Amino acid sequence: MLPRVLSLGVRRGRFTRRPGRGGFSLDWEEKLSEIKKKIQSALPGTSLLPLYDSSHLPPDHADVVIIGGGVLGLSAAYWLKKLEKQRGALRVLVVERDLTYSQASSALSLGGIHQQFSLPENIQLSLFSASFLRNINEHLAVVDAPPLDLQFNPLGYLWLASEKDAAAMENNVKMQRQEGAKVCLMSPDQLRNKFPWINTEGVALASYGMEDEGWFDPWCLLQGLRRKVQSMGVVFCQGEVTRFVSSSSRMMTQNKKEVKLKRIYEVHVKMDNSLEYQPVECSIVINAAGAWSAQVAALAGIGKGPPDTLQGTKLPVEPRKRYVYVWHCPQGPGLESPLVADTSGTYFRREGLGSNYLGGRSPTEEEEPDPGNLEVDHDFFQDKVWPHLAQRVPAFETLKVQNAWAGYYDYNTFDQNGVVGPHPLVVNMFFATGFSGHGLQQAPGVGRAVAEMIVEGRFQTINLDSFLFSRFYLGEKIQEDIII
Repeated sequence: MLPRVLSLGVRRGRFTRRPGRGGFSLDWEEKLSEIKKKIQSALPGTSLLPLYDSSHLPPDHADVVIIGGGVLGLSAAYWLKKLEKQRGALRVLVVERDLTYSQASSALSLGGIHQQFSLPENIQLSLFSASFLRNINEHLAVVDAPPLDLQFNPLGYLWLASEKDAAAMENNVKMQRQEGAKVCLMSPDQLRNKFPWINTEGVALASYGMEDEGWFDPWCLLQGLRRKVQSMGVVFCQGEVTRFVSSSSRMMTQNKKEVKLKRIYEVHVKMDNSLEYQPVECSIVINAAGAWSAQVAALAGIGKGPPDTLQGTKLPVEPRKRYVYVWHCPQGPGLESPLVADTSGTYFRREGLGSNYLGGRSPTEEEEPDPGNLEVDHDFFQDKVWPHLAQRVPAFETLKVQNAWAGYYDYNTFDQNGVVGPHPLVVNMFFATGFSGHGLQQAPGVGRAVAEMIVEGRFQTINLDSFLFSRFYLGEKIQEDIII
């Protein structure tokens, strides 16, 4: 009977049940095709469909594994591909825990850039970044993709100094100018003339950035870098690095002391929402894990040796929670308002055209909040921020808080400066972390510096030898005094 039914289906193209006997039709040619496919897939020597989708897994090998997909990690990826000797020579993998970037420091930043630092290296990094951002579409353009609009507001930074800090400000501005920054000093009278909304009580001197300073959209930079490096062949993976596998060798120092050198050759990546991990063979690891970079370093054994030894020297970077508050004040400073950093440490800037402002204040050591979550302390604004705002800008007496969020600094407890370059003992782990709040604005320069060290074996564009890890063991602080 079955052959006859099949033959009828072949001749007529359709076998039909009439209404009253089921009321539906079956296309037997389609059914036959499906049956044949199932039979063929079960025969020996035929290809089977994969049991599950493995596209979310990282590759089993990469030349460089970058841990952290924020702007610092993405910048390093960009410059590695830009400086590679031959197109496609370097296979780069970026491992990021949260590809939505919901808690990423890059995305939660105020997006500021300035050159008013106390160290030449930081000024040079920010000048390099200003040039990069000014020509963003020359660097990050992608074929058939729309150009990037960073929405840069070139309104400058205005730093206020009390009598006791005025001399240091004067010395810093002199050095900033020597490095090429366009900064001017202002007396209280000049300050009142240019910004009549400001109360100059307690202000002895001010410094004002006249060029390449202001703020931009950090999300646009983050997504622009990601889009560009993907077009250059960089691979992304959502997961968490949980283990390093390394080999070791021993060498004698000039002081006849034996030290153990380690080289990472495999990274274990735990997949998101899973117990499984994927081993990835690699030659280089870049630790750009931001506030969590010390945990990543510890996985490689960094800081696990005896106290007061290089082996026992930890990466002194920890998460510090910082609040950003949004308020509305129709009588507040106008559209020409720069970002103002008060003598109290309070800061603010205008946001858009609707009389809204962003700002906050870094807490003292005694006030440091628990970094275990990103909940906002609204009492901190009421007690520690608003009184200083209202004293400096009387119009802020009547402000109304609209919103607030919290983000993390990758805070370097040693000297509040970045850590760049290789570890002296885990010889193929490179750092790009610890910038304590100015990592976003310096990311283009830092990424290039790390890539130069990997590809060329030394810093070329900007000498960042003073940012090497070894300073923690040697006790050589390079203190940055101007951070918000």
